[in-house]
Amino acid sequence: MAETRVPIDSQALALRQASHALWLATLSLMTAFMHNQAPAHRLLLARRIAANLHTLGRQECMADRSRQTFDRLSARWWARAECLALQAQPERAQQGPSLAAWLRLR
Repeated sequence: MAETRVPIDSQALALRQASHALWLATLSLMTAFMHNQAPAHRLLLARRIAANLHTLGRQECMADRSRQTFDRLSARWWARAECLALQAQPERAQQGPSLAAWLRLR
């Protein structure tokens, strides 16, 4: 019996391809996060990873189970970013006021 294919419109195909590319880019960011030890870079990477996973969790071209997984992963990465941000605060306090704060003091 011949397999019948359901035609996919070009917009749905483009969305599926873009989502796949975003997932691959997010995996690359995760690899960079694991190899990078600079706290500021890790914070930025964690935030970008969380945002990408949040976006993937909103794509209707993904299966419901995949979207739920992306949402859970996004929440974990946001939590990791928050921990990194809290760790960075004492470092900033030791460095003195930021340029914006310094300008306000003048």
